[in-house]
Amino acid sequence: MSDELLRWIRPEIKKLAAYHVANAEGMIKLDAMENPYALPEALQQSLVKRLSQASLNRYPDPSAAALIAVLRQQMGIPVDKAVMLGNGSDELIQMLAMAVANPGACLMSFEPGFVMYRMIAEFVGLNYIGVPLTVDFTLDRAGVCQQIQQHQPAIIFIAYPNNPSANLFDESVIEEIIRLAPGFVVLDEAYYPFAQASFMNRLIEFDNLLVMRTVSKMGLAGLRLGLLCGAPAIINEINKIRLPYNINVLTQTAALLVLENSQVLDQQAEKIRKQRARVYMAMQAMDGLDVFPSQANFILFRVCNKPAVKIFDSIKKAGVLIKHMQAESGSLKNCLRVTIGSEDENTAFLQALKTAI
Repeated sequence: MSDELLRWIRPEIKKLAAYHVANAEGMIKLDAMENPYALPEALQQSLVKRLSQASLNRYPDPSAAALIAVLRQQMGIPVDKAVMLGNGSDELIQMLAMAVANPGACLMSFEPGFVMYRMIAEFVGLNYIGVPLTVDFTLDRAGVCQQIQQHQPAIIFIAYPNNPSANLFDESVIEEIIRLAPGFVVLDEAYYPFAQASFMNRLIEFDNLLVMRTVSKMGLAGLRLGLLCGAPAIINEINKIRLPYNINVLTQTAALLVLENSQVLDQQAEKIRKQRARVYMAMQAMDGLDVFPSQANFILFRVCNKPAVKIFDSIKKAGVLIKHMQAESGSLKNCLRVTIGSEDENTAFLQALKTAI
């Protein structure tokens, strides 16, 4: 292709690498924080019937009013707060970033953290400030406050629990960040079903606080549905960026039915939490690993006496795909991350890990 055409692509986009998704065909897939459980047969049949009745010849409800009503009830969203839906959390992050992308503005988050905060900041031309976490993946109160005062970020993203470290940050430090921040603070609560800790009910306390959730980790990753909650005046402005009909009719129909039967998802989350405790204890008993506590549906661990890539490759050869963090330095050096799967999947992982180390 002619360089004459590629010259129209922004230089900062050319420098980026596309988000990589590993091929997991034929493997036990424990690399992407997915719920391992399918819906019960009876609910699947109900879903097939409901989807067969969907009006595919018509555009979906642009406001997704019925779905938002169920989400309000299921997630305890304060009645005076507004809700906006996105095609997954990624689209919501992008809309938020676009809304504040004034010349010279910056987006702040914490590292190591969710890579899409940095990537989307670069997509939309925001300056990105990644504030380092401490060696044990906690917020450095004094350092964070200094960075906020210095950079005056338009928006701050806080993953709660954090990804990839799986820990919950100190609530008092988050409160201080919200009070000190000159702009918006977004609590990304993607892993709420496993942490059972939230700032949702605190939206009534802070005008600049926004809370983001997703149904992906609940077991509906294939639907690509996220939600943003906050003051109506703020959500109304962000909503101007949302493309029409961004939540398709099949997603609205499926999510509505499954959420009406949310006890199924709650039971699955409870099983995952129990399996998380089992896997964590088993890993702690193994020599040569530094295993970090988890409040999410995955566990981060450091290999102490071998290169992590060798452990990763050995586990992969055993038919189990986990995540190699591929950090050459810093707190993620020689670290791997495993998603909590079903009991059998976790057993296979533990056996492969024990053999590898």
